[in-house]
Amino acid sequence: MIGALQRWLLKGSPGLMPFLAMAGLMAIPEHAFVKRDASLEPIKKREFLQVYSRNTPTSFYEGRQGSTGFEYELFRRFGDRLGVRLAVDREHNIAGVLSAVRHHDADLGAAGLPLAPGTPGVHYSKPLMNAQPLVIYHRGDRRPTTLEDLADLDVVVLANSGPDKALRKAQDQLPTLSWKETSTLEVTDLMQLINDGRLDAAVIFDHQFRLNRLFYPQVENGFPLGPPQSLVWAFPAKGSLGLVEAANRFIDQQRSSGRLLALIHQYFGEDNYLEYVGARRFNHQIKTTLPRYEALFKEASDDTGLDWKLLAALGYQESHWNPNAVSPTGVRGLMMLTRPTARRMGIANRRDAAQSIDGGARYLKSIKARLPDGLEEPDRTWAALASYNIGLGHILDARKLVRLQGKNPDTWENIKAALPLLQKRHWYQQVSHGYAPGHIAVYYVRNIQRYYAMLDYVTRNQRRFSPPNRIKDDDKLPDFNTVPPMD
Repeated sequence: MIGALQRWLLKGSPGLMPFLAMAGLMAIPEHAFVKRDASLEPIKKREFLQVYSRNTPTSFYEGRQGSTGFEYELFRRFGDRLGVRLAVDREHNIAGVLSAVRHHDADLGAAGLPLAPGTPGVHYSKPLMNAQPLVIYHRGDRRPTTLEDLADLDVVVLANSGPDKALRKAQDQLPTLSWKETSTLEVTDLMQLINDGRLDAAVIFDHQFRLNRLFYPQVENGFPLGPPQSLVWAFPAKGSLGLVEAANRFIDQQRSSGRLLALIHQYFGEDNYLEYVGARRFNHQIKTTLPRYEALFKEASDDTGLDWKLLAALGYQESHWNPNAVSPTGVRGLMMLTRPTARRMGIANRRDAAQSIDGGARYLKSIKARLPDGLEEPDRTWAALASYNIGLGHILDARKLVRLQGKNPDTWENIKAALPLLQKRHWYQQVSHGYAPGHIAVYYVRNIQRYYAMLDYVTRNQRRFSPPNRIKDDDKLPDFNTVPPMD
């Protein structure tokens, strides 16, 4: 189970953040796509696909259980479709990835690449997703809302990243606009510099902001800059046209099946349920409160096989790690056990933190064991958490509603969509356990997913990925290339 959740992370987590990316086609010139067919035999003969990517939380990084990341998951699936292994090399910037593609060192470039028709030596796939350029700034400063507001700020952008193109188009409207570019930093570096008050503003993609915002609580969104852009894969212009066609068919299939959108949600999620205040409080309690109970969570993890960070996230959602917490209905303790549940788990004192954590962990494990066999990880864990909140019977009812709608009841996405229906008479009259506040269970699981992802991030000391030249507090700012105003 831990391995499956770690693969989910990172989407993780932290998760999860806070954007609804659109997986669809934009208006793109036809010449951006290759429509001819050609043989895939050279790739199949050597039995591997050479991919160049970037070591970032949105593309590809080494997790505890091995390689992971949004784009990694996609090109891994693509390699499986082709029946070949992957050989993945990392470049530190987009220009390096495109150079590898152009010189045929790579069969495929997958690194958050913005569509740029006419790029010499490169063909592009159909869009993987659309991404909105976004101005970000230091929380507490005057919020920029227009292009004119950027004139008085030091604005930084990653070179060749897509948002730089948005700035160049904006300069057509405001010729006095100027900014700085860098190829040596990553989005997380820019956000850290803004968080620390060392940069005024930057332009990044919306999903990058949402993925990282909870770790940089002093960074706020300003305004969207220009229209959304398409993120794509890149292929050598002199390579196999059949590979481009195969990739386009694969992307179409992933989109039509819903798997692409599900992957976008998995890695980038939504963050409207956990605001900055909650994030700051949680981060503070990780430092001040969690150390008192961390050993207990780890002991319960050893006994049950459940990830200790998941148990800690559950405990925080239930009580904010308060062993004396009591609800109006009499549920109490750090894991907020009911009296019957405590009795069933052999817990004598619900306010004893060790007993509560032990009982809560074993209870969660017992719920997972009682769920139908078709539910696999990580969906099984999310369904178990929802059961912890509103009861297993209601989760089984939600699965029945999913079946009534002709959908697959063994995915958390479908169960999650059905849970709020338990509040409507037309639906809850058709199930065994009647009415339930299903929307609360949805938000309950969402919060735990986010806490879990944040705990994973923090406890691994922000080493999920290792971009070059990571900024430290005492580092001098790197040299930026200044794009001057138009003459």
